[in-house]
Amino acid sequence: MPTAVTCPYRRDTLRGVDLLRTPDDRFADLPGFGLEPRYVEVEDPDGGGDGIRVATYTAGPDRAPTVLMLHGEPTWSFLYRHVIDAVVAAGLRAVAVDLVGFGRSDKPAHVADHSYARHVTWTRQALDALGERELVLLGQDWGGLIGLRLVAQDPGRFPAVVAANTGLPTGDRDMPEVWWSFRRAVEKAELLDVGRLVASGCVRGLAEDVRAAYDAPFPDESYKAGPRAMPLLVPTRPDDPENGPNRAAWEALGRYEQPFLVAFADSDPITGAMGPILQRHVPGAVGLAHPVVADAGHFLQEDAGPRLGQIVASFVQADRRRTPPGGEPG
Repeated sequence: MPTAVTCPYRRDTLRGVDLLRTPDDRFADLPGFGLEPRYVEVEDPDGGGDGIRVATYTAGPDRAPTVLMLHGEPTWSFLYRHVIDAVVAAGLRAVAVDLVGFGRSDKPAHVADHSYARHVTWTRQALDALGERELVLLGQDWGGLIGLRLVAQDPGRFPAVVAANTGLPTGDRDMPEVWWSFRRAVEKAELLDVGRLVASGCVRGLAEDVRAAYDAPFPDESYKAGPRAMPLLVPTRPDDPENGPNRAAWEALGRYEQPFLVAFADSDPITGAMGPILQRHVPGAVGLAHPVVADAGHFLQEDAGPRLGQIVASFVQADRRRTPPGGEPG
């Protein structure tokens, strides 16, 4: 049975938000991921109080340049295990955050408890609680949708950015059919198979123990409001309420002159078209040799994690105007 707790976060005047907390034993013996979480609490962005626990993970030297790794739908920080290893081996520090509703973080029990704006605020509050300021963003999927909004809000916090298979949709252009098929599958699934969804976004498939690690945060269907909600939150119409904030973020990114690397996979039909747009739009991307990660799908951290980690480490440490190892100029 799930362990339910009630926090003072309120969506309306009638009830608080019911939170589910995945038992720790679900995360025993994860393949290749032994980092222990540090928990912080975030508040209701509508001002209802605190009490939502967020899991974070840190590795590497305390005083080294820090890479913030934000995952997306329907994964968690386990996705970055090979990237973390490569970044730390290069002498850098890594910080990863489980989004609210994912991984070891608390899970609001209702789809309606999730919104794009709330996830941006929750993530910012988690970074504030950690005391993290100078961060190189590495965002993939929703990790970019959220992370790029954070960059736009506070560019001084992020001295550099790596965008990997992500973007900032505004509803002005239709999403690709493969994404709509994914959204319909999530909406209609009586039993949402998270491990299978992740495997379908990898060109190399997943071992059974790795698939099990993606299923671990969700003991039963009651825990899956986050994965069920996220496809519904992507702006797909010109009148979406998040179009205004995303357009404002595009404007801010159009003034971002710090180094901005676009490191996309060669086989992601969902976000592939966004890479060239980011390269043209962001001043900090001009003149960089943007790598194309070969033989990798939407979840390039699984297909080419060590290579992505090397790309990020080279970008952070060395001459950012040369081609990072492991990729080919786009």
